[in-house]
Amino acid sequence: MSAQNPAARTLNIDFMKWRGVAVIASLVLSLLAIISLGWHGLNFAVDFTGGTVIEAKYADAPDLNEIRSNLEEVGFTSPTVQNFGTTRDVLIRLAPLDKESGEAGNALREKVVEALNKDPALKPEIHRMEFVGPQVGDDLVEGSVIALIASAFFIVLYVAWRFEYRFALGAILATLHDITMILGFFSLLQLDFDLTVFAAVLTIMGYSLNDTIVVFDRIRENFRKIRRADALDVINISINETLGRTLMTSFLTFLTAVAMAIWGGDVLHNFGLALVVGIFVGTYSSIYVATALAYKLGISRADMLVPEKEGATDVSP
Repeated sequence: MSAQNPAARTLNIDFMKWRGVAVIASLVLSLLAIISLGWHGLNFAVDFTGGTVIEAKYADAPDLNEIRSNLEEVGFTSPTVQNFGTTRDVLIRLAPLDKESGEAGNALREKVVEALNKDPALKPEIHRMEFVGPQVGDDLVEGSVIALIASAFFIVLYVAWRFEYRFALGAILATLHDITMILGFFSLLQLDFDLTVFAAVLTIMGYSLNDTIVVFDRIRENFRKIRRADALDVINISINETLGRTLMTSFLTFLTAVAMAIWGGDVLHNFGLALVVGIFVGTYSSIYVATALAYKLGISRADMLVPEKEGATDVSP
């Protein structure tokens, strides 16, 4: 009995057949995300805007919605109240005051104490109250933008060096596509955008690039191995050959992100949600954005061949 050819078990899905529809869908969604970002912007959390962070400990588990309502009653706008550590420990984030003087700080503390003591039976104790100035928020925003630009720049350099400049353009466009989708999602729903979400964005950049590199590596290998196939067929074959690995990795990572979004509490909810969106669009963009652009730019087998040494003999059939 002859051994079964591994290639026979490879899927044969014509992904590139739908590249036009996929590209149009990506353009429409990206445009909607950009419009939302321009119209609504991002709902920056205290990490970026500045404000006051308060840690309080209660004798018994308090009702977070009641604490939030009490804070709004004494004049605070959209306070963030969440548990951390245990159900008796509460973390409160308040929007910045117009003044940063000691008098304003004392007035703020009095308001907070008034709100937290509406139910004295719970016996709250304020363990920490820190003011994060707007300048700190500005520095974080500036540093975040610089980090994104630097990451994108080095992605282009790395892919152009390892593969080819058309692949580099595809990779950077796919990465920008993923970032736009995540930011647009948070802008549209006006979810808090804090440092954990920004960390998720940077994580997805690396995750999506890794996915794209795997596909590009197989495309380069198949361009050198498969002599009688056009570029579109080689790309389709390469995507099908890497599909199992891509789906398995994405699925397991997706499950972890979903678990954090559902059971991670308020601290990890938005981080997990950003990962869920990023993993989905990152897997999609590796197939339909990065490779579709490389094909549109005219990538061919000749671009992938290793230059022959002078005097080398061609022994291929």
